[in-house]
Amino acid sequence: MSDSAHQNHVIGGYKATLNNPNVSDEAKSRANEVIENFQENGSSAIEQSDQDNGNVSSADHHENQVLGGYKATLNNPNVSEDAKQHARDVLDQ
Repeated sequence: MSDSAHQNHVIGGYKATLNNPNVSDEAKSRANEVIENFQENGSSAIEQSDQDNGNVSSADHHENQVLGGYKATLNNPNVSEDAKQHARDVLDQ
């Protein structure tokens, strides 16, 4: 996906936030700030927003997904007790 397509998706998400009745006023205010900042400063506004939101690197993201998989293993009734024990061992490390 090109950078401009990514930026359009991100800004579209913020615009959707503004119109979603289930979103808090605080989130709507933040979305409005990002949109205004994007209109003034372009793509650097999105990069700054990502940093402000604490978005993790792709390596950290992958690690979090792996750990989430092990946590799901513990609650899955279709998984053997050996697999659950292995998941506990990995999560305890």
